[in-house]
Amino acid sequence: MGDTLAPHLIALDVDGTIVGYDGSLSEAVKQVLDRLAEAGHHLVISTGRALPGALEVVHALGLKRGFVVCSNGSVVVRLDPDLPLGWEMHHVVSFDPRDALEKMHEALPNALFLVEDPDLHRWASGAFPAGELAESDTLDIVDFDELLTKQATRIVMREVNGTAEEFAAAVDSLGLHEVSYSVGWSNWLDIAPDGISKASGLSLVATELGVDHAHTVGAGDGLNDIEMIEWAEHAIVMGQAKDELKVLASVVTDPIDDDGLAVALVDYFDLDESLLDAEGSTNTRP
Repeated sequence: MGDTLAPHLIALDVDGTIVGYDGSLSEAVKQVLDRLAEAGHHLVISTGRALPGALEVVHALGLKRGFVVCSNGSVVVRLDPDLPLGWEMHHVVSFDPRDALEKMHEALPNALFLVEDPDLHRWASGAFPAGELAESDTLDIVDFDELLTKQATRIVMREVNGTAEEFAAAVDSLGLHEVSYSVGWSNWLDIAPDGISKASGLSLVATELGVDHAHTVGAGDGLNDIEMIEWAEHAIVMGQAKDELKVLASVVTDPIDDDGLAVALVDYFDLDESLLDAEGSTNTRP
């Protein structure tokens, strides 16, 4: 396909897709993404991370214009280097988190709870383990009852103790509209407003960019990527993903540790395979 293609929207999950769970970005992945951007394709970060964490990857990739889908679709940001911050809020969806939080707290009273508000400020019932929140300096620790008074773009429940099986059983008992997934190794539940997902944010971005759906590519590895993988015309699923995501894929590529994203994009866009020979990596998290 190469550089003769019409501009595509390439929607990219972050953790486990672009970068490893330790935040490392391989030189091969960066070079392939650089080449696609140079060819006029639209690289759209699509992540469960809040905006500050998403911007770490935006900066690591040198993206200056376009859109970023954050907080699993609740927040869409437009990038523009002429703006004072280099970005502006484009679309935000929020909800009253009280009912969901109360149910979550009843199921796992010892878990950590986090609310992100429409101003992108984050409030939590306690400190999260070191390294799990890239932008931890924006986090205010408050009593759980104060979380109930906030308006939310998303809620996070994090169980530090207990097994994955116990966590899954607790989540299943909630009866909520939810997106549940693992961030690396952790027991983590992420809830967005009803009907909001990475796919809803990306659909809005595709309209803004004037990209036909036939020219959409999505890549991800987590259960919060299900809607995005179903939405994309060409769906790339990472090799370490769970089977329930793999069955939705157009192609299952290599795991993150083997630069699976770069491999799949080189193949689909018919790029020079020498791009995959790049060595080295950088860390997107200081």
